[in-house]
Amino acid sequence: MTITPPALSVFETLESEVRSYCRGWPAVFDRAQGSYMYDEDGHTYLDFFSGAGALNYGHNNPVLKRALLDYIERDGVTHGLDMGTTAKRAFLESFQNTVLRPRDLPYKVMFPGPTGTNAVEAALKLARKVKGREAVVSFTNAFHGMSLGALAVTGNAFKRAGAGIPLVHGTPMPFDNYLDGQVPDFLWFERLLGDQGSGLNHPAAVIVETVQGEGGINVARPEWLRGLADLCRRRDMLLIVDDIQMGCGRTGAFFSFEEAGITPDIVTLSKSIGGYGLPMSLTLFRPELDLWEPGEHNGTFRGNNPAFVTATAALDAYWADGGMEKQTLARGEQVEAALRAICEEHAALGAEYRGRGLVWGLEFTDRERAGRIAKRAFELGLLIETSGPEGEVVKLLPALTVSREELDEGLRTLARAVRETA
Repeated sequence: MTITPPALSVFETLESEVRSYCRGWPAVFDRAQGSYMYDEDGHTYLDFFSGAGALNYGHNNPVLKRALLDYIERDGVTHGLDMGTTAKRAFLESFQNTVLRPRDLPYKVMFPGPTGTNAVEAALKLARKVKGREAVVSFTNAFHGMSLGALAVTGNAFKRAGAGIPLVHGTPMPFDNYLDGQVPDFLWFERLLGDQGSGLNHPAAVIVETVQGEGGINVARPEWLRGLADLCRRRDMLLIVDDIQMGCGRTGAFFSFEEAGITPDIVTLSKSIGGYGLPMSLTLFRPELDLWEPGEHNGTFRGNNPAFVTATAALDAYWADGGMEKQTLARGEQVEAALRAICEEHAALGAEYRGRGLVWGLEFTDRERAGRIAKRAFELGLLIETSGPEGEVVKLLPALTVSREELDEGLRTLARAVRETA
């Protein structure tokens, strides 16, 4: 497929230089359905990006679209702040019955605002309020959002620099295998906590991703996560799991921490919790942590009722039984087999892969190669992004509803892109 970059005059002349994804994908997209996007010139693209994880159920999912259209056509409430609405009630009941109760999770549900960074800010504020302490520990290569509190617990130097002011009260620790297994888990963390001369203020909480998506698809082992949960209990620190990109079934189970058998004190969800790509986020926490005063944390758009509608439809359609989890794990095995073959073919180039469920990364010794692969994949009709601190990892994030045939098509295109950028 030959793609002629469109005339992007209005984007180039009017829109801020901060735009990023459009630079790697120089097309003007017009329609999208399922796992495909279509530009205004008629080109078709297989989407292995999925709105950075906000479209786990694909573009314009027909089940969710029907529920949304029906709600709009009957003049259902669109904007409701934190007022009680039928749409919010339906979502809360479905979330409780479909997600929380079957997993014996006791969480209260908070609607902190429409985005993931809103959920993280609420989690950090609550942890500090509950414990009466300011310090929060995060991990190397973490990404938790672009507002100031979330940036303070984010590792990426480029994104942190954008704050323009000192980012305080966040302390990084090594993520799982950051030191290549040469140091016992949490040795440094434990030593700092136990030493009155370490300079580490007793943290209120620890925030962690079970799989670091933006950080390079770094996968934490279940035993490492269990060790972290135990450390938090012993040292009186709250455990926050940021499941904004890896939750809602991305790794197989609804929550990515289920595999480790842990129950975090606080969990953040966003991206695909709304199901349809509509802004929505949740901060979940143990009932005894619910020390908020009315209105102490709020936001004008925390009551996005159309998102409640599509979120409920997604839960009812895909999470009432174990089918979605089984399908995702099976599709993950398909991806793993294809990536293994690619790495074997390019072993001389230091190729390696890692991932869980339907989030995978492919990395080469040449740290600039991922960008070339993503560029060639776009030219071949496949949308993939890169991640990692230097953009050195090819990141695969197909919709959970992707068919075996679509997945095979995309993986063959990826293999071709790798081959043609050798």
